[in-house]
Amino acid sequence: MLPFDRRSFLTASALAASAWGARSPYAGGTDSPRTKPPKRAKPAAKKLAVVCSTYHYLSHAYHIAGRYLDGYMKGDEHHFPDFGIASVYAEQVKGNDLSRELAKEHSFRLSEAVDDALTLGTGKLAVDGVLLICEHGDYKYNDRGQKLYPRYEYFKQITATFEKSGKTVSVFCDKHLSYDRTKAAEMVATAKKMSFPLMAGSSLPVTWRRPELEFTLGTKITEALLVSRGELEIYGIHALEALQCMVERRFAGADPRPANQGVKAVTCLQGDAVWKAGDDGVWSWELLEHALGRSTSRNAGDIRANCRRFPRPATWGNFVKGPIAFVVEYADGLKATVLQLDGHVADETFACRVAGEKKPSSCLFWLPPPPGAAFLEALAAHTETFFATGKAPYPVERTQLTGGVLDYALESRVKESKRLETPDLDIRYNPPADSGFMRGDYAKPVK
Repeated sequence: MLPFDRRSFLTASALAASAWGARSPYAGGTDSPRTKPPKRAKPAAKKLAVVCSTYHYLSHAYHIAGRYLDGYMKGDEHHFPDFGIASVYAEQVKGNDLSRELAKEHSFRLSEAVDDALTLGTGKLAVDGVLLICEHGDYKYNDRGQKLYPRYEYFKQITATFEKSGKTVSVFCDKHLSYDRTKAAEMVATAKKMSFPLMAGSSLPVTWRRPELEFTLGTKITEALLVSRGELEIYGIHALEALQCMVERRFAGADPRPANQGVKAVTCLQGDAVWKAGDDGVWSWELLEHALGRSTSRNAGDIRANCRRFPRPATWGNFVKGPIAFVVEYADGLKATVLQLDGHVADETFACRVAGEKKPSSCLFWLPPPPGAAFLEALAAHTETFFATGKAPYPVERTQLTGGVLDYALESRVKESKRLETPDLDIRYNPPADSGFMRGDYAKPVK
């Protein structure tokens, strides 16, 4: 062995440390994307316009558009979409706004109007897709408890630019199309008339499930129940989307004619009337027990007492007390219910009966928490595929239906829980072959 004095040892150690620092995940190198992800090597090949209500930390625009700006992990690799953010129109710019800071960092255009965001100042359509993200911001509530987000108004401005340019591109609308079912139907009809792809919806259908429950197409579901929580309309659409993505698979989808997913009546119950409906068999206590068996947030104690004692935040509108039930009567006879049980749970779980099976099927819709809120990353990944292919991963009619059910449910509540027939919800579509939810684990050890 050669002699190794102190000076040689220090020199060798410094060289080793330098070499290790270039490779170490703790040094923020290229192999440490979870702490310091790489920047885009070159500009994105295609351009997206973001049309949003507000852009601040942890807003939907922050989470969805952010994946196009900073990329995200796919397995063990850091991935950049082929689409980049070319412009942002944010209607409400306040002290917590991030669009101005991010525009400097990522060199995208700040637009003062929707048309400018789509034309990039050229006077004609100059982007390859549009992210319409109207969630968060200061907007009034109506007497039904609906927050009057201007999704429809943004959409009209987008299509006005399409008409002016004589050209269209794909549009994604985050969450429901509009709080108003008539406006939502018009949006779907407009997209069909102008022949551009339209995608909409919640992150719940595409987030992780525990267990990974997916019904084969044509599964005969006879009764279903979805347990949820949160502000009546804001979370109501999540609950209905989660319900619909499961029960829509009772149709085989092989018939070229669209399946009758339609709803014939909706009733909204509130307070003790919810429990009475369970006792009367309107919804199933057994299904509720199975759904709650999947909940990771389930409270101890009696469900009635927990829901009664829950202090509803003042920011949730100003008048809705729980529990709440949306009773949904489908045209083909399926009976389904959404229960909002604040005070007893703070997550979304599902249970249903399948013909010929003794035990109900159930699952949790798993939502990785903020600040990452990876369920919105799951949604962003689907929008990336949508923009690349021009094909939505699931029909926009699903969201038209769920938004319509929600609108009717909130109308029923203010009409003293009157059962409302819903002839305009005779909506037909075939379910997708693949449910499209995220498989596996979001968090994995570094290799």
